[in-house]
Amino acid sequence: MSVSVFDIFRVGIGPSSSHTVGPMRAAYRFSKELCEKGLDRQTARLWVDLMGSLGATGIGHGTDTAFQIGLTGVLPATINLDEAPKVLEDIKTRHKLRLPSGREIDFDPARDVILSPEKIAIYHTNAIHVIAQDENGEILLARRYYSIGGGFIVESDPDNFDKVTEDKETLHKTPQPYPVDSAADLLRWCHETGLSIPEVVRANERAWKTDEQIDRELDYIWQMMKDCVSRGLKAEGVMPGPLKVKRRAKQMYEHLDFSHRTLNDPLAVLDWVNAFAFAASEQNACGGQVVTAPTNGAAGVIPAVLHYYMKFIDNADIHGVRDFLLTAGQIGALYKENASISGAEVGCQGEVGVACSMASGALAQILGATPEQVENAAEIGMEHHLGMTCDPVAGQVQIPCIERNAVAAVKAINSARLALMGDGHHYVSLDQVIVTMYKTGLDLQSKYKETSQGGLAVSVVEC
Repeated sequence: MSVSVFDIFRVGIGPSSSHTVGPMRAAYRFSKELCEKGLDRQTARLWVDLMGSLGATGIGHGTDTAFQIGLTGVLPATINLDEAPKVLEDIKTRHKLRLPSGREIDFDPARDVILSPEKIAIYHTNAIHVIAQDENGEILLARRYYSIGGGFIVESDPDNFDKVTEDKETLHKTPQPYPVDSAADLLRWCHETGLSIPEVVRANERAWKTDEQIDRELDYIWQMMKDCVSRGLKAEGVMPGPLKVKRRAKQMYEHLDFSHRTLNDPLAVLDWVNAFAFAASEQNACGGQVVTAPTNGAAGVIPAVLHYYMKFIDNADIHGVRDFLLTAGQIGALYKENASISGAEVGCQGEVGVACSMASGALAQILGATPEQVENAAEIGMEHHLGMTCDPVAGQVQIPCIERNAVAAVKAINSARLALMGDGHHYVSLDQVIVTMYKTGLDLQSKYKETSQGGLAVSVVEC
């Protein structure tokens, strides 16, 4: 497996990794190729067809606007959130879009961003078909990208749009000393080397980075998570979209700041975890900067559990945070490579469920678990998310997504504690539950997989 921890954890913007981050990165790649080949000088029109789930919930997830920003040469990790709305308004009013080369082309979002929920590509439902044409209508460049979850994109063969070419984004060619393709591999390496899970993961990351680079990037991820939660705990008002959902994290936090000092409630810690999860998830829902972990729709789980560790566990420190992220990243990579982290492909079990599994195993690790207990905790975290649908109301990553992050964070803490109370022996392995999750997701009807055509998305509207 060549997926790095730093492929799983990425800094991006809300509200969705597959519907916002992925399409923005695809647009960036297309415009960059167009300009590098000098085809921008001949381009008279550029248009995109957002297919499947991207067409069904693209407006609510900001897919259309993210794609436009990406075409201008901006990436999710470097976007200026204050300038982006001005750029979008300029495109909308002038019907002009400036490519990275500086050349302006005609672009009318109402005409050139096409939503086709009825078109389901063979490879993946999140298909992005982009075409640039000259003034005579001749095609200069045509590409199809697939946003496969977690902000990952793959590109199809230009001669066969249903066949995917090599994924250059996560292709790390230097071999790892301890190749991990399954949880069984991970446990085997721990037994053979005497290393812990995060030590095995770190040794593999050393194939591509120095220890100093690894620590620096892990600390950056943690800092971005802290910043996200901090902003979320201070923000108030109504979240964007037709639902007019009120932000709750600040109110929850202010109440806890008082009650934590005055009430002797043994379950108050769960309220803190809820507030942390709400803070990050509300930032995501409002298009703020978050860490994809492993997706944006699940971006509140791991920050909440890490905040729990730092606030309530004695002797918590940055070394524990690093081991947490290394462990969680490896677990996420197992799901990415052996199943899916795309809500549009396998439902919310592939997003919030995977985040819970990652956080469960990682927390168990830094609380002193054996490798077998870590694997057990990760399995428990997913086992009780199996079959979870992705049915965002009105196509917004708000209901039920924000509460789901909070519930999953609490569930991760309980999963870790359950595993620590055992000896690591259990009937269902992590590898088995990963396969089960994937098969279950494929069996789900499409209306329950990020299309807002079934489940709560329909029931709430009907009521």
